[in-house]
Amino acid sequence: MLGKSVISGRSSSASNNRIFVYEVTGLKQNQANDSNSYSFRNSSSTFVSVPYSRMNEEMQRIGKMGGTIVSIQSLEAFKQQEQKVQQ
Repeated sequence: MLGKSVISGRSSSASNNRIFVYEVTGLKQNQANDSNSYSFRNSSSTFVSVPYSRMNEEMQRIGKMGGTIVSIQSLEAFKQQEQKVQQ
């Protein structure tokens, strides 16, 4: 049975277990994030971890904050890439 388990609250669907990493550039302070209790600064590149079930919502949020998604990769691929860089 796919979907959330009533007892454990966990999902048996493979899509809910997948995490993706967005590389984002150009984020800046605007009305969409003014309600944050901290200021937002421009940076060259930011990495955001996103569950598969929230990918579309996160893309919209990043766009509203003036960001551009440079790349999207699975968390596993991101970790492998980071390990290669460290070697």
